[in-house]
Amino acid sequence: MSTHSELAIELFLKGYNCSQSVFAAFCDETGMDTNTALKLASSFGGGMGRLREVCGAVTGMLMVIGMKYGYTDVSDKKAKAEHYRIVQDLAKQFEKEYGSIICRELLGLSMKTDSPVPDDRNENYYKKRPCTEFVEQAAKLLDEYINNKI
Repeated sequence: MSTHSELAIELFLKGYNCSQSVFAAFCDETGMDTNTALKLASSFGGGMGRLREVCGAVTGMLMVIGMKYGYTDVSDKKAKAEHYRIVQDLAKQFEKEYGSIICRELLGLSMKTDSPVPDDRNENYYKKRPCTEFVEQAAKLLDEYINNKI
């Protein structure tokens, strides 16, 4: 297991959401301080504020990619297309492993949105939710991409 995936799991088990856990685990790669990373990623837990859309582990992973390899020149269509290719490739790898990148589908939930009040983190929560695995896998995919990019 990579150090980043271990840290991502540790953060998740402390109570941070999936997006925060992945994004903050890579502060050494993004150059961002932990508190800023946690704040920036805080809106994306629960599939974007418990809307159960794109999985927070996936958004955290893609935020790291943006920080490391994102484009800034809007006229550089080649850079934009290359960045989107990376995003799509990583999302497809996650989807290949789990069948979706959508939070509610990954959790087997029928409702599209959920209460804004997060569930209590207890032993039962961790037993019924595969989120720890999603956080670990997103961090592993990132490490694999970053290590192969060098």
